[in-house]
Amino acid sequence: MDIKVDRVVVGAIETNCYIVTCLITGKSLVIDPGDDYPKIQQASAGREISVVLNTHGHIDHIKEDEKFGVPVYIHSYDKDCLTDVAKNLSVVFDAPITLDVETVILKDGDIIRLGEMVFKVIHTPGHSRGSVCFFIDNILFSGDTLFCGSYGRTDLPGGSEKDIFTSIQQKLLLLPSDTLVYPGHGEKTTIAQEKKLWAER
Repeated sequence: MDIKVDRVVVGAIETNCYIVTCLITGKSLVIDPGDDYPKIQQASAGREISVVLNTHGHIDHIKEDEKFGVPVYIHSYDKDCLTDVAKNLSVVFDAPITLDVETVILKDGDIIRLGEMVFKVIHTPGHSRGSVCFFIDNILFSGDTLFCGSYGRTDLPGGSEKDIFTSIQQKLLLLPSDTLVYPGHGEKTTIAQEKKLWAER
């Protein structure tokens, strides 16, 4: 595999931010820079960050989006989270934040290319209406849809337990069993491991 994945755990609720680099071209992107920009900057030193990808629009995943000065990719249903303090939940933490970024709108099935890397966008509503996962080779960046042995909250605005179950069972668990899952919080897992757990539900 010609990509490198670095995890940086950021913020008070320990969000996983990922720096993904094409080892052939050296180009990199950042997934969910939710806080601690200096920490992310240090982890990505010497790399060319070209794109920011957001798995969804909650503040703990988008807070540092504009610090990179590059286009930000987000699903159309969560686009307003970038500028609405209620929708991005920052008002809940008494630290309302809006972002002024160049935005690229995503939809299910979109392909994102950077260097030799090719990411497929999988729309997985449930945690939020605009939650997406990014799939490349045998790696899935699952945001707050699928965790190791669990799944994301569905009690926030736009959340739906029915939708997240459908997203996981009808989209994510159909991926190859050897797929590595890098979630928005917690440790990585595999589709094979999660299939076993969901079969027992």
